[in-house]
Amino acid sequence: MSSDLNERAAARYRSNFLQEVEDNVEGGGWVKMCMQCGVCSGSCPFGPHWAHPPQELFMMIRAGKREAVLSTDSMWMCTSCYNCVVRCPRKLPITEIMHGIARYAHKLGLAPKLQPTRRFSQQFWENCAKTGRVNELKLTLSLYFSEGLMPGLRKAWAMRNIGLGLLKAKRLNPFELFGGHKCKDQKGIEAMLAKAREIEERRKHAAH
Repeated sequence: MSSDLNERAAARYRSNFLQEVEDNVEGGGWVKMCMQCGVCSGSCPFGPHWAHPPQELFMMIRAGKREAVLSTDSMWMCTSCYNCVVRCPRKLPITEIMHGIARYAHKLGLAPKLQPTRRFSQQFWENCAKTGRVNELKLTLSLYFSEGLMPGLRKAWAMRNIGLGLLKAKRLNPFELFGGHKCKDQKGIEAMLAKAREIEERRKHAAH
């Protein structure tokens, strides 16, 4: 499904990756306004660890480096601290653009599969959307064992003292594994999420 979507998008926009970003990424219309000053990279707490800092990603988009941009984990490094937005001389919504590129890459199936932030975001959302509340125990176990049984057991053992502390403080309930707390109006939650998706799609079509 996602691979077909990626092929259709690539065929539609051909060599105009900037236009593709403007049409499909939230805040993408601002990319061409970047003047490459580098203030965003210098303001970012993760600055030295980016494979491609924000202003470099924007230049890559303008240069048509589609695969390199959509397959990097750089935008997944964003912690939403907003230092870049506050200090940008042109007031670009850089955080919004970073998350927008990440979502678009995920939608097309090009995002790095084992990128930790992506994996956590996906598992958090799936966990929360089912019941309207986060089941902390199931979320933790899904993260620990996402790479297999033995890596999961090693992680659980390494965190055993924290787990025991949470149990003693009554912040962790083992019975959450067998159901857990949830919102009473499950159908209402589903209807709310469906309406949010509908509004988002309508907004995207209106923008085009």
